[in-house]
Amino acid sequence: MAFRPFSVLNFIRVRRDIDFMRRSEGKRPWRVLIIVENLPVPFDRRVWSEATTLIGAGYEVSVICPKGNGATASFEVIDGVHIFRHPLLMEGKGGLGYFVEYSSALFWQFLLSLKVLYRRGFDVIQACNPPDFIFIIGAFYKLLLGKRFVFDHHDIAPELYEAKFGKRGFLWRIMVLLERWTFAFADMSIATNESYRAIAIDRGKMPKDHVFVVRSGPNLARVQSVPADARWKKRRSFLAAYVGVIGKQEGLDLLLESIGHIRNVRGRNDVQYIIVGGGPELDSTKALATKMGLDDVVEFLGRVDDATLFSVLSTADVCVNPDRPNVMNDKSTMNKIMEYMALGKPIVQFDLTEGRFSAMDSSLYARNTDTADFGDKILTLLDDEPLRARMGAFGQKRVKDVLAWKYEAPKLIQAYDKLLGSVAPARLPERSYRNEGVS
Repeated sequence: MAFRPFSVLNFIRVRRDIDFMRRSEGKRPWRVLIIVENLPVPFDRRVWSEATTLIGAGYEVSVICPKGNGATASFEVIDGVHIFRHPLLMEGKGGLGYFVEYSSALFWQFLLSLKVLYRRGFDVIQACNPPDFIFIIGAFYKLLLGKRFVFDHHDIAPELYEAKFGKRGFLWRIMVLLERWTFAFADMSIATNESYRAIAIDRGKMPKDHVFVVRSGPNLARVQSVPADARWKKRRSFLAAYVGVIGKQEGLDLLLESIGHIRNVRGRNDVQYIIVGGGPELDSTKALATKMGLDDVVEFLGRVDDATLFSVLSTADVCVNPDRPNVMNDKSTMNKIMEYMALGKPIVQFDLTEGRFSAMDSSLYARNTDTADFGDKILTLLDDEPLRARMGAFGQKRVKDVLAWKYEAPKLIQAYDKLLGSVAPARLPERSYRNEGVS
């Protein structure tokens, strides 16, 4: 029998209409497909918190993401979340590298979306940027099959491009256009903070009541202190730690300059430094540390599991965030800041808007790009244990009382309730926001 694509499409549409009636009658829950390219799940902490929150509220959730260290299975189910992973051809570096990475990822995402549609079905696609190409998949299903499209706004792509390449120009304008198309097709946008909400409304022309702020608060069931392990200090008196992506905009070169200042200008050799994370600038950052003669005091661990991560952070006396001052970082909420705070660690960072909003009095703020001042503020904390204790306690309380994921989870569900109308999914007997003690 000949293959007739339009007949197949009509068949899918009929099945969609039948499915909608069954869902409206309460015979099955709403189903959400989340697509993310930045990190594998469950290692993308925001996406994992969103997925498990939706599961706990009675939704069915599938996730499409890349493979990575510790997440190499093409398919697995964790805590009820069905995870479909694709190869990541290469990690972008330079314009051509990013084009190859994103194009390959988009191909696999579309292929796997068809697989999810056939195996499990979905009513909503939630696209998590970067990149902003994923709207193409959302638009396809929205226009042809009536699916709802949600944009989970993780990064402001035009500003991210400018931060990576130090210029605007033609490709920057393409980033703005892709962002605008993403907002144009989105039925709802989820912003990580008020700065991003303003961009969605002003630059993206989204209606105000279609943009919801859901911050990336830490899950306190996951982020917990463990006993300090003195081996991380390599027989030195203090440990300063960094965790996060290692890219150009993360400012690891500025951190190394600060370490050089501490050692060479202040004459302090009693501090060990650990850098946790991977990214496109990892090799060049290691090479820079070698060139600066810092190999004996700076240890690079790469990407690690939670047990190793929290052992390092629990041992650290100070945690650092050297994000390079630029528009992207000024408007972005960094997960590492709130994880430092959740563990009761004092912080040193440059003075950026969203960084100060998150940390408040749990951080000291160095003059922007002044690496000597950054280094001196690290020493200020290391030499004042009572100050470290006060700042750490403030940050821990702020997370516990204000910033933890348990306060954001209801906002996510409220946004989905509004998106999907009055017909709620077949939920569990009580809304349970997994591992957060909220009902």
